[in-house]
Amino acid sequence: MPPSSTSQKAMTTQFVQLTGASDRTAQRYLKNAGYKLNEAVDAYFSGGSGTSTPTTSALDTSLNQMFDKLRDDSNDAKDSLGLDSTMAYLQDLGINLENAELLVVMELLQAPAVGELTRKGYVDGWKATGAATRQAHVAHIKSLVNSLATDLTYFRKVYRHTFVASKEDNQKALNLELAIVYWNVLFSAPGLLWQTKNHNWLGLWLQFLQEKWTRSVNRDMWNQILEFAIRSMTDETLSFWSEDGAWPSVVDDFVAWCKEKGVGKAETMDLDA
Repeated sequence: MPPSSTSQKAMTTQFVQLTGASDRTAQRYLKNAGYKLNEAVDAYFSGGSGTSTPTTSALDTSLNQMFDKLRDDSNDAKDSLGLDSTMAYLQDLGINLENAELLVVMELLQAPAVGELTRKGYVDGWKATGAATRQAHVAHIKSLVNSLATDLTYFRKVYRHTFVASKEDNQKALNLELAIVYWNVLFSAPGLLWQTKNHNWLGLWLQFLQEKWTRSVNRDMWNQILEFAIRSMTDETLSFWSEDGAWPSVVDDFVAWCKEKGVGKAETMDLDA
């Protein structure tokens, strides 16, 4: 049963405000979507359930207006959100700030730093998804988070952007303590669990760092640790590693450290080794 005429008018007004479409177009999309506003807007921006797609300017206008509503005029620049506004936005979306959900949003919107968003990143990021409402944003983020542990290509994107967003602007490397924080976040649920049947590799890696490593983490080391993690998850004996390989020296040292502890043998059954 369709909603009352009053509700239909209210939804039509909301649809027009979000999309820039005419009342007639709004009514058509709403009817096709069973008067579900979010589905109607998604269909409009994806080109479905209708005969035409919106102009780029209409979508840009809608997203820019949404960004402006997030800004605090007294604290934020015209084209960026500071820490307080960014955190308020993330909390409104229901993002868990203690796990990889935060990093998913930072990558999606190409945040220049954790806790900072730009207008360009916000508009371009959401425009690329076609998600034009808060409800659609929440649903899209949930879908991305759910894919983190199974889609290695996507996880790699989030992992690599984390390095960019977490280091200081004037630094080429990441402070070790901060790198450890983000390795903990990325390699724990809902991220990629760095462990195999017989070994908790994340625990081993962090123990190795605590005992043997004191330097900062550059981009190459950061990226190569992910590649090593992926390989170790499919071959916990570490037979893929060789002294002649192109791994950074820290990986060579980690493998040697593991061998000294008898780690890497398939018969070992201690997940906390």
